[in-house]
Amino acid sequence: MRETINTSVLVIDDEEMVRDNIEDILVPRHHIYDSGRINAAANILFDTPQPVLTSSTSNIPNFIVHKAANGMEGLEMVKKSILANKPYAVIFLDMRMPGWDGLETAIEIRKYDNKVEIIFVTAFSDRSISDIVANAGQNIGYHCKPYASEEIIQLATKAVTDYGKLRNLERLIEIISSINLEEHQLNPLLHNILDQLALYIDTDMALLGKLHDDYTYEKIFSIGTIEEKIDVEQLITKIKSIDIAVEEVVLMDDIILAKMDNYSIFAVLKKDHKLKTEKLYLLKLFVQNAAKAVRNAELHEKLLQKEKLSAIGKAVGMMMHDLRSPIQSLKIIAEMMREENVQNEWLDVIDMCGKQVSEIFEDFLDFINVNPIKKSPVHLHEIIEDGIKMTESRSDVTQVIIDRNISGDTVIWGDKSKLKRVVMNVVNNAIDALLDHKVKAPHISIVTEANEINNTVVIQIRDNGPGIPPSIIKTLFDPFITKEKSNGTGLGLAIVKQYVTAHGGTVSVENNDGAFFTIILPVSSAGIEDN
Repeated sequence: MRETINTSVLVIDDEEMVRDNIEDILVPRHHIYDSGRINAAANILFDTPQPVLTSSTSNIPNFIVHKAANGMEGLEMVKKSILANKPYAVIFLDMRMPGWDGLETAIEIRKYDNKVEIIFVTAFSDRSISDIVANAGQNIGYHCKPYASEEIIQLATKAVTDYGKLRNLERLIEIISSINLEEHQLNPLLHNILDQLALYIDTDMALLGKLHDDYTYEKIFSIGTIEEKIDVEQLITKIKSIDIAVEEVVLMDDIILAKMDNYSIFAVLKKDHKLKTEKLYLLKLFVQNAAKAVRNAELHEKLLQKEKLSAIGKAVGMMMHDLRSPIQSLKIIAEMMREENVQNEWLDVIDMCGKQVSEIFEDFLDFINVNPIKKSPVHLHEIIEDGIKMTESRSDVTQVIIDRNISGDTVIWGDKSKLKRVVMNVVNNAIDALLDHKVKAPHISIVTEANEINNTVVIQIRDNGPGIPPSIIKTLFDPFITKEKSNGTGLGLAIVKQYVTAHGGTVSVENNDGAFFTIILPVSSAGIEDN
């Protein structure tokens, strides 16, 4: 059900004729007559088929008009309207009056109602426009006498419309600030925020996206053809030079930037459209509460992820309990067959597979439980080779060429099992992408390079596939993020990020003629050897 707009008007003027005239303009009295009967009588008297009175079918609001003869009387009426919870939407106010003049009256009114739209209608003024705005606020209008009826109707209609938009936004702010975590998912919430902001500032071009720490912009939703109108890269360059708060609204010529933590909205204002101080203030308040709602939604999604991981962890724990004995039996059977002088190359494969399954289970549980890593000196070339070998159990791995260029014999202080898992997961991810997209001559290269200045080692893993989809590249290392892959749970690269971070390192990805992963790990202290 559409909410009724507030059309309550107060006219404050010391001239009774002016008060009555504005009332007659906004609440015309001719509608009390029966226009049909008058037109019929006119046809008989004047022998004309043309109507003398026409019925009003315009979209002009049905105004309710009250009148006051001076500023003090007007203030009392404003105070009573506030107490009755029926505030005025617009006040027509004369500037020159006995006692309080128009500006003094406006200043007193603002002490009780800073939301009402005030329109000064006067023939003379001893006050400058800047003085009026500074004291009466931005939500004011100014019109000179004499005036036309159409001008008064237009001013009043615009004022009550603006007033209604502001009150709707206030109610929306209250709703958004009280959103419960369970009531909204993140994407629908972001979409709603963009729609409401565009509606409030009356624009048909807006863009919502994620502004990352490196100032790259990831589009999420858009309205209209804004990307043809603005240069996002140029705007971001301008933003870099401005100290913008976490939650802020910034005007940049005809473009509004609304920043909500990591999310930002760009909106194009219509030509000659300006935001009054009150509207700008409420927009900032809206953005602050929207940011709070977004944080709640993000927190809710993270909690859901943790719940999923916890459930998976329990399931894996139960599986491990049931599978531990069969897995250990594989090794026992292989040893018994060797004792019986059975020589078969598959015995080594059985041993390796059993060991890999055990390690996968253990590492997966470590990821779920965030268990601390166990560091010891490890040779980098062993980590790379063992990580690649762990992918060889795949039947399709022979279709992909894997090159490696390992510089020197670098030693890392870390957990060998987990670092092997890092290499294996990234390589497996690359193999999936190459084979799923049927890349010709699929190829993966692994290059390492020691940085003695920073005492780190850099591992670069590159494939010649289609690269990471732009929609997930910024969140690729989050749990359950996967797209266009036939295999995978969405946890492989999340495990990579967790293990690398636990070692005090960093991992990043970019598209550079394929997916290009860069892993940076600290090197062990000089002189440390394997145990």
